[in-house]
Amino acid sequence: MSETLKAGQQGDQMDEMRPIRHWLCWQTLIWVVAAAFMLYFRWSAIHWYSLPDTDDNMRMAQVRALLNGQGWYDLRQYKLNPPVGFDMHWSRLVDLPIAAIELVVRPFASNFMAEKVAAAIAPMLPLWVAMVAMGLVVRRLVAENSFAIGAALILCCASTMLMFSPLRVDHHGWQLAMLVLTIAGLADRDTLRGGLTMGLSSAVSLAIGLELMPFLVIAGAASLLRWVWDEPESVRLRGYALALAGGCALGYAGFTSYMSSVARCDVLSPVWLSTMVAAGVLAFALSYLKVADRRLRFGAAAVGGAVLLAAFAVVWPQCLGRPEQISPELASKWFNNIREAKPLYTQPWTVFVTVVALPVVGVIGAFWAAWHARAQGRFGAWAPVALVALVSLLLVLWQTRQGPAAQLMAVPGATALIWHFVPKLRNSGSVLMRTVGVVAIILLISGVGVPMILDQAVPAAPVSARSKAIGRANARCTTLPALAPIARLPATTIFSFVDLGPRLINVTPQKAVAGPYHRNGEAILDVHHAFDGTPEVAHAIMVQHGATLLLTCPNMSESTNYRARSPNGFYSRLAKGERFAWLEPMPLPKNSPLMLWRIR
Repeated sequence: MSETLKAGQQGDQMDEMRPIRHWLCWQTLIWVVAAAFMLYFRWSAIHWYSLPDTDDNMRMAQVRALLNGQGWYDLRQYKLNPPVGFDMHWSRLVDLPIAAIELVVRPFASNFMAEKVAAAIAPMLPLWVAMVAMGLVVRRLVAENSFAIGAALILCCASTMLMFSPLRVDHHGWQLAMLVLTIAGLADRDTLRGGLTMGLSSAVSLAIGLELMPFLVIAGAASLLRWVWDEPESVRLRGYALALAGGCALGYAGFTSYMSSVARCDVLSPVWLSTMVAAGVLAFALSYLKVADRRLRFGAAAVGGAVLLAAFAVVWPQCLGRPEQISPELASKWFNNIREAKPLYTQPWTVFVTVVALPVVGVIGAFWAAWHARAQGRFGAWAPVALVALVSLLLVLWQTRQGPAAQLMAVPGATALIWHFVPKLRNSGSVLMRTVGVVAIILLISGVGVPMILDQAVPAAPVSARSKAIGRANARCTTLPALAPIARLPATTIFSFVDLGPRLINVTPQKAVAGPYHRNGEAILDVHHAFDGTPEVAHAIMVQHGATLLLTCPNMSESTNYRARSPNGFYSRLAKGERFAWLEPMPLPKNSPLMLWRIR
């Protein structure tokens, strides 16, 4: 009897260790369930087309212009700063899935309904790519059956999941997915396939935008260090070099705008195209260096990197500073006030702890796994991933906007910890450890437990009446019901807040003067000068831009900057109720959060 029981237990253990077949189908099922939940959770926002960000509104306006006949390489937004408009620094690559969904839906619904369907579905597509890529990462580094843990941990990344939620049509989700693919290539045991995956995914990310450039540089450096550590890794380095150079060339040729054909520092222009091609050529040449001594390989890599940096400094000195190349005035009045561009440590400490909890655990887990992987000869696979996780943690301290990527890069290390420690707790002789202990360690490692602890340990700060008013204004002024009266007016140019511009041009036929984009810098400063200056200066600027209407949203976040900075400026006087002969109040519904004037 006992022998039979032991045999059965051994069989159960073998079943647990047997690789799960069709893991990709299971991973896709997890994605389908998560997508269904997000659609349900966001259904009201989808119905009201409540795009969460100015960039999402601009993306939809860009896709609409494309489907209405605007040129593929013409990314100028003509409804902002009319009549000349301004050139967006985005690429057409992210427009493709949105436009494709719209074209599929249009025969069965109105164009507006097609836009809503596309805005709801498109952001969740890169989530599937990220989940599959993370499944590859943890299967290669942790265990073949750990893919579900990796997927579940992605769903626990609060900052990351915001980039994949319905209506978040901006490009960050696709960049994050490409970043995970890059790590999957870095962890691939098939060196050529891994190198090609790294290079192509990095090139796609760069073609979309440069936001994740620091992460991609570190991943590329990690591939180079793998070659330094282990000479057979030259095949991975060679594949990476070819795919990076070729992919960037194809991305530049196929998806950048006419305006990116000049030397610009904020997009895949000749600046970064030449740099990536040169980096690819250099890495390709190094991969053929047959030197047995690691120190010599490291020296060659260091010299090559120094030459590349020196050449960049000589050829493109204007790009050594801020890639946006904005003026000091624009930086002080606008860019430096963008919350996501500020260091994470400037945010409330509860936000700080919530964002960094998972990255800290991920770094610990990655280095722990790398240390223990030495016995299996897998240190070379784990060490680069640990390096990327560490740099990701440092980057999020530098800029809050790096939080989604930092949390995502923490997943492999966190998966390793869960895979190792949860079975030990489940096999404990203590019932408490098998139940409470398992739940506690999962909540701790995933970071989900941190907000719970903070909610219990830190009393909620009282919200002032002023903060409530700002929150109400931010929520109401961009809604479809609030802007419906504006949409019914004859098309014209409206002078308004910078942050209202993208929403105005997306959901109404109106044009606006400015949107929060650095290439629109002169128009942004004009708006600030108008609201900060005298009424006479404001009137002259509005007439100069051909605006016939003035639209404001009292208490909106942007308005607080003008009132605080210029208490005697035009906007402050207007907000206090002062009236001017050249402004004629126009009627809006009684409960409208907006105020509208005709400019004489």
